Amino acid sequence: MSPTGVVQRPSAPLPLIGSGDWNDGMNMVGIHGKGESVWLAFFLCEVLRQFARLARKRGDAAFAEECDAVGQRLRASIELHGWDGGWYRRAYFDDGTPLGSATSPECRMDSIAQSWSVLSGAGDVARSRQAMDAVDEQLVRRSEGLVQLLDQTFDNSELDPGYIRGYLPGVRENGGQYTHAAIWASMAFAALGDNRRAWELFTMINPANRALSSGDAQRYKVEPYVVAADVYAASEHIGRGGWTWYTGSAGWMYRLVLESLLGLRLDVDKLRFNPCLPAHWPSFRIHYRYRDTPYHIVVTQVPATDENRTSGVTVVVDGTVRPDGAAPLVDDRREHTVEVSVFGGHVATDGGAAISLSRKA
Repeated sequence: MSPTGVVQRPSAPLPLIGSGDWNDGMNMVGIHGKGESVWLAFFLCEVLRQFARLARKRGDAAFAEECDAVGQRLRASIELHGWDGGWYRRAYFDDGTPLGSATSPECRMDSIAQSWSVLSGAGDVARSRQAMDAVDEQLVRRSEGLVQLLDQTFDNSELDPGYIRGYLPGVRENGGQYTHAAIWASMAFAALGDNRRAWELFTMINPANRALSSGDAQRYKVEPYVVAADVYAASEHIGRGGWTWYTGSAGWMYRLVLESLLGLRLDVDKLRFNPCLPAHWPSFRIHYRYRDTPYHIVVTQVPATDENRTSGVTVVVDGTVRPDGAAPLVDDRREHTVEVSVFGGHVATDGGAAISLSRKA
């Protein structure tokens, strides 16, 4: 199918939201077939990018070019119709009323449009940074340890977004912390190179930190050793966990830690590295098993000094510098060492223990 088949008619240049996009609780925003989703536009840009890459690998240059062309038009439409002045809007109702706008009486800002402007690479760089600053200012509630999905909450506005309004304000998608979205915010800060805020949000999201005292555990009420779908932000239930064992958010949490923060990415038969580490970590260690072959990986931060102004990452595999910055994976059943140096960080020199992780590919 042509990629243009998923984009709305030329008179309405953003993807239709229909009876909901990622947030199925917004099932009435485009129920009459005209409402549009700004978040879905960012997501579609990423889908088109990945399909273009796949098409080129399979020798289908025509389809790859079509994906690129649609993505380019979509990015232009996002900047023209999706930017609100301080952040990206979330959607448009059937009648053209914006959702996630400074003019909106409810849902002035939704975090996922901001996060995916970064994660998709489709947002204007300066605007995406401004949008993530707005997330930090308006949706990160440090005193309660929460990252809200949206604010202001839905309650009694004239326009009906859907069953999301059936949740009490501050519960689940209606202004609570929805874990998918909170993780995406942390991933977006990591993608921007903002290690402080990326790790700060991860610390908030980490369920283990919800039971550090008996009082915390009583407030959270659910298992602190698995991922919850949501955490309440309602005033009378702040910090209470929602339903748990949520595999969707758990998968994204795994990717946040391994890929966005520790910076380890599997690229077919190579490992690539782009860590976003806290300043007090001088190093960490990963034991990675590729089929029957172990790879012992040590990642070290090299602090920026007046003498050393180098930035970037160098990779040495079994004593040999890799010019492509990647570690090739070969299942030869021999032990391999990988040394990764991250230059240009601001690393504390007064300690910081290495950690050890294991993963079997």
